[in-house]
Amino acid sequence: MGGDVLEVQGISKSYPAAGGPLAVLDGVTFTLPAGGRLSVMGPSGSGKSTLLAILGGLEEPTAGGVRLDGVDPFAGGPRARAMFRNRRIGFVFQEHHLLPGCTALDNVVLPALATGNVPAATVARAERLLDRVGLADRRHHLPEALSGGERQRVAVARALVLAPRLVLADEPTGQLDVRTAAGVADLLVELSAEAGSLLVVVTHDQPLADRVGNVRRLVDGRLAP
Repeated sequence: MGGDVLEVQGISKSYPAAGGPLAVLDGVTFTLPAGGRLSVMGPSGSGKSTLLAILGGLEEPTAGGVRLDGVDPFAGGPRARAMFRNRRIGFVFQEHHLLPGCTALDNVVLPALATGNVPAATVARAERLLDRVGLADRRHHLPEALSGGERQRVAVARALVLAPRLVLADEPTGQLDVRTAAGVADLLVELSAEAGSLLVVVTHDQPLADRVGNVRRLVDGRLAP
Protein backbone atom coordinates (compact mmCIF):
# COMPACT_ATOMS: atom_id res chain seq x y z
CA MET A 1 0.00 0.00 0.00
CA GLY A 2 1.33 3.44 -0.96
CA GLY A 3 0.86 6.98 0.33
CA ASP A 4 -1.03 10.24 -0.16
CA VAL A 5 -4.34 8.40 0.09
CA LEU A 6 -6.50 6.43 2.48
CA GLU A 7 -6.02 2.75 1.75
CA VAL A 8 -8.18 0.10 3.38
CA GLN A 9 -7.31 -3.48 2.61
CA GLY A 10 -9.35 -6.48 3.72
CA ILE A 11 -10.63 -5.01 6.98
CA SER A 12 -12.49 -7.59 9.07
CA LYS A 13 -13.78 -7.28 12.61
CA SER A 14 -15.36 -9.88 14.86
CA TYR A 15 -16.28 -9.96 18.52
CA PRO A 16 -16.44 -12.90 20.94
CA ALA A 17 -19.94 -14.28 21.39
CA ALA A 18 -21.52 -17.27 23.09
CA GLY A 19 -22.11 -19.05 19.80
CA GLY A 20 -18.68 -18.22 18.37
CA PRO A 21 -17.12 -15.08 16.91
CA LEU A 22 -19.64 -12.50 15.69
CA ALA A 23 -18.44 -11.05 12.39
CA VAL A 24 -19.29 -7.37 11.90
CA LEU A 25 -17.00 -6.50 9.00
CA ASP A 26 -15.79 -8.96 6.39
CA GLY A 27 -12.98 -7.97 4.05
CA VAL A 28 -13.82 -4.29 3.52
CA THR A 29 -11.50 -2.84 0.89
CA PHE A 30 -11.41 0.61 -0.74
CA THR A 31 -9.05 3.44 -1.64
CA LEU A 32 -9.64 7.17 -1.48
CA PRO A 33 -7.38 9.48 -3.49
CA ALA A 34 -6.27 12.86 -2.19
CA GLY A 35 -9.33 15.04 -1.65
CA GLY A 36 -11.66 12.04 -2.03
CA ARG A 37 -15.01 11.54 -0.32
CA LEU A 38 -17.00 8.44 0.60
CA SER A 39 -20.50 7.91 1.99
CA VAL A 40 -21.15 4.56 3.65
CA MET A 41 -24.81 3.69 4.09
CA GLY A 42 -26.47 0.87 5.96
CA PRO A 43 -29.01 0.21 8.71
CA SER A 44 -28.21 0.35 12.41
CA GLY A 45 -25.99 -2.56 13.39
CA SER A 46 -24.49 -2.98 9.93
CA GLY A 47 -20.98 -2.11 11.10
CA LYS A 48 -20.78 1.49 9.90
CA SER A 49 -19.59 2.92 13.22
CA THR A 50 -17.16 0.04 13.69
CA LEU A 51 -15.62 0.77 10.30
CA LEU A 52 -15.25 4.44 11.21
CA ALA A 53 -13.66 3.57 14.55
CA ILE A 54 -11.07 1.42 12.77
CA LEU A 55 -10.32 4.12 10.19
CA GLY A 56 -9.78 6.59 13.02
CA GLY A 57 -7.48 4.31 14.98
CA LEU A 58 -9.96 3.96 17.83
CA GLU A 59 -10.37 0.22 17.40
CA GLU A 60 -8.07 -2.42 15.90
CA PRO A 61 -9.32 -4.68 13.11
CA THR A 62 -9.31 -8.44 13.54
CA ALA A 63 -7.66 -8.70 10.13
CA GLY A 64 -6.64 -6.37 7.32
CA GLY A 65 -4.88 -3.04 7.30
CA VAL A 66 -5.33 0.73 7.09
CA ARG A 67 -2.85 3.29 5.84
CA LEU A 68 -3.21 7.05 5.65
CA ASP A 69 -0.44 8.74 3.67
CA GLY A 70 1.42 5.45 3.96
CA VAL A 71 1.21 5.41 7.76
CA ASP A 72 -0.27 2.46 9.64
CA PRO A 73 -2.04 3.84 12.75
CA PHE A 74 -1.75 0.47 14.49
CA ALA A 75 2.00 0.07 14.04
CA GLY A 76 2.90 1.90 17.27
CA GLY A 77 1.67 1.82 20.83
CA PRO A 78 -1.27 3.68 22.38
CA ARG A 79 0.63 6.98 22.62
CA ALA A 80 1.67 6.90 18.96
CA ARG A 81 -1.88 6.06 17.96
CA ALA A 82 -3.26 8.95 20.03
CA MET A 83 -0.82 11.34 18.33
CA PHE A 84 -1.85 9.95 14.94
CA ARG A 85 -5.52 10.63 15.71
CA ASN A 86 -4.86 14.12 17.02
CA ARG A 87 -2.68 15.26 14.13
CA ARG A 88 -4.28 13.46 11.20
CA ILE A 89 -7.93 12.74 12.03
CA GLY A 90 -10.91 15.01 12.62
CA PHE A 91 -14.06 13.46 14.12
CA VAL A 92 -17.70 14.58 13.91
CA PHE A 93 -20.26 12.46 15.76
CA GLN A 94 -24.03 12.42 16.02
CA GLU A 95 -23.62 13.83 19.54
CA HIS A 96 -21.61 17.04 19.38
CA HIS A 97 -19.55 16.17 22.50
CA LEU A 98 -18.83 19.82 23.32
CA LEU A 99 -17.48 20.58 26.78
CA PRO A 100 -20.33 22.34 28.58
CA GLY A 101 -18.09 24.68 30.58
CA CYS A 102 -16.15 25.92 27.54
CA THR A 103 -17.16 28.55 25.01
CA ALA A 104 -17.68 27.74 21.36
CA LEU A 105 -14.20 29.09 20.59
CA ASP A 106 -12.58 27.10 23.37
CA ASN A 107 -14.29 23.94 22.13
CA VAL A 108 -12.99 24.50 18.60
CA VAL A 109 -9.36 24.92 19.73
CA LEU A 110 -9.60 21.91 22.06
CA PRO A 111 -7.74 19.47 19.75
CA ALA A 112 -4.69 21.75 19.82
CA LEU A 113 -4.43 21.46 23.62
CA ALA A 114 -3.13 17.90 23.24
CA THR A 115 0.11 19.32 21.85
CA GLY A 116 0.57 21.86 24.66
CA ASN A 117 0.09 25.59 24.26
CA VAL A 118 -2.34 26.69 21.58
CA PRO A 119 -0.56 28.82 18.95
CA ALA A 120 -2.09 32.17 18.04
CA ALA A 121 -2.42 30.93 14.45
CA THR A 122 -4.65 28.07 15.63
CA VAL A 123 -6.89 30.45 17.57
CA ALA A 124 -7.11 32.66 14.48
CA ARG A 125 -8.03 29.63 12.35
CA ALA A 126 -10.68 28.64 14.91
CA GLU A 127 -12.18 32.11 14.71
CA ARG A 128 -12.20 31.96 10.90
CA LEU A 129 -13.92 28.58 11.00
CA LEU A 130 -16.57 29.86 13.40
CA ASP A 131 -17.13 32.72 10.99
CA ARG A 132 -17.46 30.24 8.10
CA VAL A 133 -20.09 28.25 10.00
CA GLY A 134 -21.99 31.42 10.82
CA LEU A 135 -21.13 31.65 14.50
CA ALA A 136 -18.62 34.49 14.69
CA ASP A 137 -20.93 36.48 16.97
CA ARG A 138 -21.49 33.47 19.25
CA ARG A 139 -17.91 32.35 19.74
CA HIS A 140 -17.99 33.25 23.45
CA HIS A 141 -21.30 31.48 24.13
CA LEU A 142 -21.44 28.24 26.10
CA PRO A 143 -23.01 25.19 24.42
CA GLU A 144 -26.18 25.53 26.53
CA ALA A 145 -26.82 28.89 24.85
CA LEU A 146 -26.58 27.36 21.35
CA SER A 147 -29.20 25.47 19.36
CA GLY A 148 -28.64 21.86 18.32
CA GLY A 149 -27.65 22.93 14.83
CA GLU A 150 -25.26 25.56 16.17
CA ARG A 151 -23.60 23.05 18.48
CA GLN A 152 -23.09 20.67 15.58
CA ARG A 153 -21.58 23.47 13.50
CA VAL A 154 -19.12 24.08 16.33
CA ALA A 155 -18.30 20.37 16.22
CA VAL A 156 -17.60 20.60 12.48
CA ALA A 157 -15.29 23.57 13.05
CA ARG A 158 -13.51 21.67 15.85
CA ALA A 159 -12.93 18.65 13.58
CA LEU A 160 -11.24 20.87 11.00
CA VAL A 161 -9.23 23.25 13.18
CA LEU A 162 -5.96 21.33 12.76
CA ALA A 163 -6.57 20.80 9.01
CA PRO A 164 -6.60 16.98 9.37
CA ARG A 165 -5.81 14.70 6.48
CA LEU A 166 -8.98 12.69 7.15
CA VAL A 167 -12.37 13.78 8.49
CA LEU A 168 -14.63 11.01 9.80
CA ALA A 169 -18.31 11.76 10.43
CA ASP A 170 -20.68 9.32 12.14
CA GLU A 171 -24.34 10.25 11.54
CA PRO A 172 -23.40 13.96 11.85
CA THR A 173 -26.94 15.17 11.07
CA GLY A 174 -28.85 12.38 12.81
CA GLN A 175 -30.42 14.61 15.47
CA LEU A 176 -31.12 17.66 13.31
CA ASP A 177 -34.21 18.75 11.41
CA VAL A 178 -34.13 18.50 7.63
CA ARG A 179 -33.21 22.13 6.92
CA THR A 180 -30.54 22.33 9.62
CA ALA A 181 -29.13 18.96 8.55
CA ALA A 182 -28.75 20.18 4.97
CA GLY A 183 -26.82 23.23 6.14
CA VAL A 184 -24.47 21.19 8.33
CA ALA A 185 -23.91 18.70 5.50
CA ASP A 186 -23.01 21.51 3.10
CA LEU A 187 -20.54 22.98 5.60
CA LEU A 188 -18.94 19.60 6.26
CA VAL A 189 -18.35 18.99 2.56
CA GLU A 190 -17.25 22.54 1.74
CA LEU A 191 -14.90 23.01 4.69
CA SER A 192 -13.27 19.60 4.36
CA ALA A 193 -12.64 20.34 0.68
CA GLU A 194 -11.15 23.75 1.53
CA ALA A 195 -8.85 22.09 4.07
CA GLY A 196 -7.81 19.46 1.51
CA SER A 197 -9.08 16.71 3.81
CA LEU A 198 -10.39 13.30 2.84
CA LEU A 199 -13.97 12.83 4.04
CA VAL A 200 -15.71 9.60 5.07
CA VAL A 201 -19.30 9.82 6.31
CA VAL A 202 -21.38 6.94 7.61
CA THR A 203 -25.11 7.50 7.67
CA HIS A 204 -28.53 6.04 7.01
CA ASP A 205 -29.69 9.42 5.67
CA GLN A 206 -29.90 9.38 1.86
CA PRO A 207 -29.81 13.18 1.34
CA LEU A 208 -26.61 13.44 3.38
CA ALA A 209 -25.03 10.53 1.51
CA ASP A 210 -25.97 12.09 -1.82
CA ARG A 211 -24.50 15.45 -0.75
CA VAL A 212 -21.18 13.80 0.12
CA GLY A 213 -21.23 11.55 -2.95
CA ASN A 214 -19.47 8.27 -3.79
CA VAL A 215 -22.19 6.31 -2.01
CA ARG A 216 -21.47 2.70 -1.00
CA ARG A 217 -23.51 0.33 1.16
CA LEU A 218 -22.44 -2.06 3.87
CA VAL A 219 -24.20 -5.37 3.24
CA ASP A 220 -23.46 -8.43 5.40
CA GLY A 221 -20.22 -6.83 6.55
CA ARG A 222 -19.02 -6.13 3.03
CA LEU A 223 -18.85 -2.86 1.13
CA ALA A 224 -21.04 -3.32 -1.93
CA PRO A 225 -20.05 -1.66 -5.22
